[in-house]
Amino acid sequence: MSAVRALLVDPEAPRSLRFGEIPEPEPGPGEALVEVRHASMNYGELRWALHRPVGAVLGYDVAGVVLRAAADGSGPATGARVVAFSNGTWAERVAVATDALAEVPDAVPLAEAAALPVVGITALRTLRAAGSVLGKRVLITGASGGVGRAAIQLARRGGAYVIASVGGAARGEGLKELGADEVVIGLDTVDRPVDVVLENVGGPHLVASWNLLAPGGTIQQIGWAAHDQPAVFPPNSIYSPGPAKSLHSFSDMSHPGPDLAVLVSLAARGELSAEVGWRGSWERVEEAVDALLGRRIPGKAVLDIAPEGR
Repeated sequence: MSAVRALLVDPEAPRSLRFGEIPEPEPGPGEALVEVRHASMNYGELRWALHRPVGAVLGYDVAGVVLRAAADGSGPATGARVVAFSNGTWAERVAVATDALAEVPDAVPLAEAAALPVVGITALRTLRAAGSVLGKRVLITGASGGVGRAAIQLARRGGAYVIASVGGAARGEGLKELGADEVVIGLDTVDRPVDVVLENVGGPHLVASWNLLAPGGTIQQIGWAAHDQPAVFPPNSIYSPGPAKSLHSFSDMSHPGPDLAVLVSLAARGELSAEVGWRGSWERVEEAVDALLGRRIPGKAVLDIAPEGR
């Protein structure tokens, strides 16, 4: 059986990752075999790497070319440029269910497409769950990250007044150019209620966001960048007269293909930019990990796994 190169979890290795070989994937009837050109890294994947089994291949975001179309006739043809949300994408090849990928328009570089799946689907689906944002005040916390940057663009496109909350002045650079009407540090200066919150920070930030929420408003709780800090709601603090306020969690990445098609279509029309803060060969993976975990880059880190010209 042939093998492919991959990044494997190894607690003894620098940054808990090392190169190794795994068996070449064998696609099922409804799966395409994709040659990985680019894969992107998410903060959460790296933060929880040591909780995964030794030898596991991490990664969810991938863009590449179909080497073998699905045997059942579904999905793109051999040779198609595709983007996908899958498992174990930090490898030279990956088998992907055809309902988890979409063709990439020629106008969109594959490296940019690789930065879209996790953050783009999360931003798109949480905004969709909040209902129409036309004319509403939308607060995005942790707005300098990949999800936040995608959400700013999508919320503005939906007609919202967008407030981007960040941890420091440097983290807010470029967010107004993406579509934020206000960029604030923390939440203390937000002096009017908001209708929708996309909450990426957790801990005390989640409590503060709830206190800013207007009657009838909703929080879509996405991430917990506050690590081990709890969200402590004082007695009776969740009571609100009038229309009910609501808090929802998000983790639904099922059947992402159609939403990936939406995202790359928006990117092709110049209505959504993939925010890539670091890009380089996967041989430089330690550098990428340090940049992400150190919060030194905006947006995503993209690994070049195979040259696009191949």
